[in-house]
Amino acid sequence: MNRIIRIAAALALTVGLGTGAFAAQGAAISGEVKKIDEGAGKITLKHGPAKNLGMDEPMTMVYRVKDPAVLKEVKVGDKVTFEAEEAASGYMVTRMEKAK
Repeated sequence: MNRIIRIAAALALTVGLGTGAFAAQGAAISGEVKKIDEGAGKITLKHGPAKNLGMDEPMTMVYRVKDPAVLKEVKVGDKVTFEAEEAASGYMVTRMEKAK
């Protein structure tokens, strides 16, 4: 019985690590801040392809932000790396940081 539990735990860990690596792969998008609208909780980003969103071409788009505090951490012209998802209200930035 203990052997079965150990095998199940190892399998769950392997699947979990594989899924995490898959989710992280290709999720980060490189871009540049073009406009910030703190009042509306939106940011305009010029960015490269966003494969996880089905966007194969570079473009400039307006995104809502999950956490409005991130808008205070960047300014127009900053290069950023961000993650976004499609939400009911449109595309939403879920994580963002200045590019290094």
